[in-house]
Amino acid sequence: MSKLKDIPVVMAVARARSGEKYVTPQGFTAIRDGMKSHAAAEIAAPLRKPSWLRAKAPAGAGFQTVKALVKEHRLATVCEEAKCPNIGECWNAGTATIMLMGAVCTRACRFCAVDTGNPRGWLDSEEPQNAARTVELMKLKYIVLTSVNRDDLTDGGAAHYAACIRAIKERSPQTAVEALTPDFQGVLADVETVVDSGLEVFAQNIETVRRLTHPVRDPRAGYEQTLRVLEHAKRHNPRVLTKSSLMLGLGETDEEIVQTLDDLRAANVDIVTLGQYLRPTANHLPIERFVTPAEFDHYRQLALARGFLECVSGPLVRSSYRAEQALNRNNAGLDNRGAEGAGRAGDAGDAAGAADGCGTGDTVGAAGAADGCGAGDVASLARAGGV
Repeated sequence: MSKLKDIPVVMAVARARSGEKYVTPQGFTAIRDGMKSHAAAEIAAPLRKPSWLRAKAPAGAGFQTVKALVKEHRLATVCEEAKCPNIGECWNAGTATIMLMGAVCTRACRFCAVDTGNPRGWLDSEEPQNAARTVELMKLKYIVLTSVNRDDLTDGGAAHYAACIRAIKERSPQTAVEALTPDFQGVLADVETVVDSGLEVFAQNIETVRRLTHPVRDPRAGYEQTLRVLEHAKRHNPRVLTKSSLMLGLGETDEEIVQTLDDLRAANVDIVTLGQYLRPTANHLPIERFVTPAEFDHYRQLALARGFLECVSGPLVRSSYRAEQALNRNNAGLDNRGAEGAGRAGDAGDAAGAADGCGTGDTVGAAGAADGCGAGDVASLARAGGV
């Protein structure tokens, strides 16, 4: 083991521990889980996780099938890399969110468990076709793509992202594509490259309220920058649905939540999702509060009153969670009141996550359409410009 800037670098094949630097198969270094390890004195004591934060255990035949497909086609998924709490539910339903351009992000947001580093221009040239074959094999009617930030690339990876979408559309023309993209450093020409690729939904997450944007997000990200990206995407192609996501539980006030919803609507965002921030490791930002299911219902009503086509809102919601159901106008089938009651009862059949959280807010749950429910509604509305 060698050292680089006082962080041990793991050279062996064994998986590095959280906060350690390691050498990737492509030869560059990265930090596991995105955040360097802190001294014990700097780590806040975890809050006790409420009983309603339960998710299905990652096991079963469907889970193993998706895992094998992902491995066979050398794909990264945000479900794994971001430690999403919904991976069991989604993979057992035969769906997954594909994470493009590798598993190492050039940014280090303090809520996110994706590894961080500088890939130095590396891209997998076979990824567009591999992603397209996976979607075809899974017979998906709706697929969510996301990606790491790639500030090391001159266009932020926009051309590669667009190539993946076009490859999917060539093999599966009836599949609706949602792209949860980076902000491309605010370069609007790069935003247009992705918007023009044939997708139905363009998403960029604002993540948190204006006051908490820094230190929650990487310094290269920005509240206003995200709003400009979303607004431009909608202006450039009004037929594309736009979407954003907000984590709660980081110290925001109700007034700030409402202001963020107002700002997103002013940017003509169509769909918003609200979920509980869950601390992925002890090196990440602590949780300030656990938002109750009843509060999530209240925030959903505030969003709908402002004119969003839908607001999917709940403790375990991530921006791509049940994305194909977004226009069913029923909170993607979630029953927060029932969830809170079941949580209090302590359902032993569910797998509780680790104390203080097991996932992140930015990079989100898996989505797709195992049964196609709602997928046609999203695609048809987007193509018709019915907003």
